[in-house]
Amino acid sequence: MTWAEALDLYGTDKPDLRFGMVLCDLSDDFASTEVKAFSAATVKALRVPGGASTSRATLDQWTDQAKELGAKGLAWFRVTDDGLDSPLAKFLSEDEAAAIAGVDGAAVGDIVLCVADEYAAACHVLGALRSAIGGPPVSEGPHRYVWITEFPLFEGLDEDGNPQAAHHPFTMPHPDDIDKIESDPLQVRSQSYDLVLNGWELGSGSVRIHRADIQSRIFRALGISDEEAESRFGFLLGAFKYGAPPHAGFAFGIDRLTAIFAGEENIREVIAYPKTQSGTDLMTGAPKGIAEKQMRELRLKPASQGS
Repeated sequence: MTWAEALDLYGTDKPDLRFGMVLCDLSDDFASTEVKAFSAATVKALRVPGGASTSRATLDQWTDQAKELGAKGLAWFRVTDDGLDSPLAKFLSEDEAAAIAGVDGAAVGDIVLCVADEYAAACHVLGALRSAIGGPPVSEGPHRYVWITEFPLFEGLDEDGNPQAAHHPFTMPHPDDIDKIESDPLQVRSQSYDLVLNGWELGSGSVRIHRADIQSRIFRALGISDEEAESRFGFLLGAFKYGAPPHAGFAFGIDRLTAIFAGEENIREVIAYPKTQSGTDLMTGAPKGIAEKQMRELRLKPASQGS
């Protein structure tokens, strides 16, 4: 499965409600909208079957979750016999209201959730909400695995207009897209991959760049000059001249797999020495202060005293 397919519909079957909930694109329908909440590059919508009965308290929880995930907000529309029921419904044009009411074959009794943002952000937020709303407990249902491939090499632009590395700047681009590095960088796919089980990322990895010419082109695309690249990464570029072999890696999360098999929603329940939200280890009390003698031996000074 490609990254683009995974953003719009994670999975190849329908083992639970999530696989019947498709992210629909309404960007064209709201291209000329006068509703500020929908003024964004991308407008994505998600139909929740039978969701019209959702309480306002739960809708507020979903909205808070969307904001925690980075969204500016979450628009919701109950589909009723009398049309759309929502605080925003009265501000929509007739065509905009029709577009929302027709999302994924919506029917009376459903609810439609909308997020307006950049493409990746809108997909990320609604995808996470889909899992939270429609996903069964990890202890239920069959175990279904999927490989997600062809992630984008770059995502978004920085303040100088340079593309930003989606994974890291040493990821090998897809061989069919190398010619697009300078001309259309946001369409370049990478040779990276994720293994997912029931919506949980078990592991990820990529093929590393092993050619000096490709690495230099990636650096330049990112806005790193040849001089800066030589200063910061000269050791790497120099090593490539000796014929570095292709190299691929994959980091696997045993703790996540254990949590799923144990029916736990949080990996902290299966980690032998879990950390708190602040990074404190309750078993050892770490991090602790460093003795002055150790500070001298390591030639360290507190941040307040400078380096």
